[in-house]
Amino acid sequence: MPSLTTEGCLARRQLLLDAMRELKLDRVILTRGESINWLTGVHLGPLFTPTAALDADGRVTLVLPVRKIDTPAVADVVAGYEAKWHSTMRSDQPQASLQALGEAVGSGAKQLGGEFSVFPQYFEADASSQWTDIEPAMFRLRRHKHADELAMMAFANRANRKMYETARQMVRPGANEIDVFNQLQAAAVSELGEPLTYIGQDFRAAARGGAPRDREAQAGELWIFDLGVGYRGYYTDNARTLSVDGNPTERQVAAHAKLSEVFPLVESQVRPGVSCKAMFEEVQKFLDAADLGTFNHHLGHGVGLAPHEGPHLNPHWDDTFAVGDYFTAEPGLYAEDLNAGLRLEQNYVVTETGVELVTDWPLGV
Repeated sequence: MPSLTTEGCLARRQLLLDAMRELKLDRVILTRGESINWLTGVHLGPLFTPTAALDADGRVTLVLPVRKIDTPAVADVVAGYEAKWHSTMRSDQPQASLQALGEAVGSGAKQLGGEFSVFPQYFEADASSQWTDIEPAMFRLRRHKHADELAMMAFANRANRKMYETARQMVRPGANEIDVFNQLQAAAVSELGEPLTYIGQDFRAAARGGAPRDREAQAGELWIFDLGVGYRGYYTDNARTLSVDGNPTERQVAAHAKLSEVFPLVESQVRPGVSCKAMFEEVQKFLDAADLGTFNHHLGHGVGLAPHEGPHLNPHWDDTFAVGDYFTAEPGLYAEDLNAGLRLEQNYVVTETGVELVTDWPLGV
């Protein structure tokens, strides 16, 4: 099974060191689990609170729960903290982990970087130390997917492909949303051979999205499957829409065909330096002109250590595409006479000259 590699973690370490030099930082303290995964290759899930430090000399210090201290990690120093007392999970893990980190790295660093949105005030530093928010740099660096990250996401997408194959076998009038959800999750777990670290997102027939209900699908409805799994902290996200009775109306077929035309448009225009907002606006005009339904959400977003990250194909951001971006394109059309609408979602990686499609499996309704 693929995992983050030493080579990949060291390459990401160097990128963060370069950012530290630009910001004139002596040390960065990482408290987000996904940041620690990105840097060291360690994913422990939501119940534990690892922390890490990167010094300007390139040394990585990692703090893990004592019972997890032998977890393979790309770090120079690994220290432990007590995550449990007598088998009971401690509520003050963030404090314990950061205190252990402070003891391991010592004092003396004057210019410190932290992830401000999740940074508790437990790390002891000199009173004269100054703090800088490192999160904007981290979010920017995470956009560029390295080969080991792409391998993990490709493996995770095997689960998505298996779920769509399973859905095509199960969808029919009378199919219960909960039953279908259960079988999709089982198919994903069997395909990957281990528990998922996430399962989502949309499993409802005759609805734009939402969690599965104890409800039977009806003839004439469309069923949007916008599916994602988590594999060792990395996410997938793509979508297909199926006709419940296999006999879509002319208008449903027309809407599906129009959405399918968006992908050649994206593939012909996206390259490094192109505006994500401009791409969104062009697709918005294209779908509005079709008069087949309403398109009233983003065109897409990045995926990786979170289900949504940069780049943002969204009018509320002004990102530009860059080499290494892993992004979705998910046009949708919704209307009462579509019962209730369609959404299709493909995944791409930005290359030096354009994009590579990485979800090349059937789109058919």
